[in-house]
Formats: sequence, C-alpha cells, structure tokens
Amino acid sequence: MKEILFTGSGVAIVTPFHAGAVNFPAFGRLIDRQIDGGTDAIIVCGTTGEAATMTQKERMETIAYCVDRVAGRVPVIAGTCANDTQVARENALAAERLGVDGLLIVTPYYNKATQQGLLRHYKVIADSVGTPIILYNVPSRTGVNIQPETYAELAQHPNIAGVKEASGNFSQIQKTRNLCPADFSIWSGNDDETAAICMLGGSGVISVVANVLPAEMHRLTALCLANNFDAAGRLQLRLKPLCDALFCEVNPIPVKTALNLMGLEVGELRLPLCPPTDASVERLKLALSSWDLLPEQTP
Repeated sequence: MKEILFTGSGVAIVTPFHAGAVNFPAFGRLIDRQIDGGTDAIIVCGTTGEAATMTQKERMETIAYCVDRVAGRVPVIAGTCANDTQVARENALAAERLGVDGLLIVTPYYNKATQQGLLRHYKVIADSVGTPIILYNVPSRTGVNIQPETYAELAQHPNIAGVKEASGNFSQIQKTRNLCPADFSIWSGNDDETAAICMLGGSGVISVVANVLPAEMHRLTALCLANNFDAAGRLQLRLKPLCDALFCEVNPIPVKTALNLMGLEVGELRLPLCPPTDASVERLKLALSSWDLLPEQTP
C-alpha cells in the first residue's frame, strides 16, 4: 500500500508579488497563517500561485522558501508542470532536490495529448523521481481529460499517489474510484464539490477557498473524513456563496483580490491576468463580509 500524501484540506496557495518580484516576507506570513488555521498541506506554485507567469528561477526560489518556512510542519507539494514532458521532468527533479513531499503535475495543456500520450508523459516523469506525484485533471483549462481507464493504469505506478480531480464529472469520478486501488487518492479540485467527492471516497481537497478560510476548509474535510456528512453538507452549503464569488472571474484574480481586501498584502496580478471589474469587487466584498473577513473601516 502506498502512503497517502495527506488527507484533509491542502491550500493551493497564492504567490504574493510586489514591484515585479515575489514578496517573500508576505509569503511567509501567508504560510504561517495557513498552518495556524489547520491547513493539512501547502501546494506551492500551482495555477493559483501564478506559476505560469514566473521565471524558472522564481519558481524554484519560491518552492525552496516554502519548504524552509514550513519546516516539516505539513507536507509541501510543488506544482512542476509543463506541456513539454522533458521540461516537466526537469522541473520535478529540481523540486525534488529542494525537499518537497509531493509533486502536482497537470495534464499537458494546448498539446491536447491522447490517453496514450498522457500515460507516457506521466510514466516518464514518475520513472525519473522518487517523490510521489499527484496528477491534476482540469479539462476546462487544459483541453484534455484523463479517462478512468487511464487513471487505473497510472495508479499501478509506485510513485503516482492520486489525482486532483477538477473535471466536475461525477460519473467519471465514481468510475475512477471503482477502477483504481484504494491507495490511489482522489482530492477534490473544486471547493464546492469537496463534500460530494469525499462521500465517494475522496481524501479531501486542494483548495482555493482555504486561502481565505483555512480553518473552515480544514473543518469541512475533517467532518467528511469522520463520515459526518450531515454537518459537512451544511457547512458546504454555507461556503457556497463564497466559493462562487472566488470564481466569479478566472482564478486567481478573485482570491488575490479578496486577500488584499482582507489586508493580507498579496500584491498585484501578473499579466495576462488583470484586476477584476468593479462588480466583481463588490460581489467579493459581500461574500467576505458574510464571514466577517473585512477589516473595520476607520471613520
């Protein structure tokens, strides 16, 4: 049996920027806030971390800083994807040398690989590292979907730990769970599907919302993992308006805006991402105020 990388709520953490560079002091405060809030794993340099607009040097420095700051308190999982298999392999090896606990690797985007191509892509990387890999299936961003039969074959590899599943296809998720061994973990990749995926045997969530509400996302997954789906369902429903607000524009535009509104100083977005519309900002303020997350205004 493979050891599970983590159960519960893993945060897909944002990367704070200031004046065109990574703001490491702010990043350190975000990491500590997450761990203090009960977050079960830190996922660094993922989509929410704007890794696609970071240089290779920035990415590796950010991963290294995260590993050092976390200091073993929770697992650190690094996004190391690329749509070139050899670059993704090199990224994985570089992150492994920095001491990460896991690797998150999205399906190759734009290329739109076949299922056979996906098998070969992931096997090349998994054969090259000793660090557990989490597959990441998000067809809305990459244009390709991992099929259950492909999961079943990849699940046999000793270095492939499971999948962050963000297809929104519950029929496919059920088939995947039935085809794959019990030690192949499924984490929800969509915050508002966390309880439902856990009910189907999921291990938790890799969460955007946890950037804003780490303790509540940890509590949601803890309730699910304790099979208290009555209470988990109520909390999931309460979180739904915030989930929707945090995805009212493309991620991570809303979540970085929300954190700035909360006074957490995560700085600017990098092009091609740009600030949200005024209507989106008002929607975010309304959602945040329902959780008392906005600082009081000085008269």
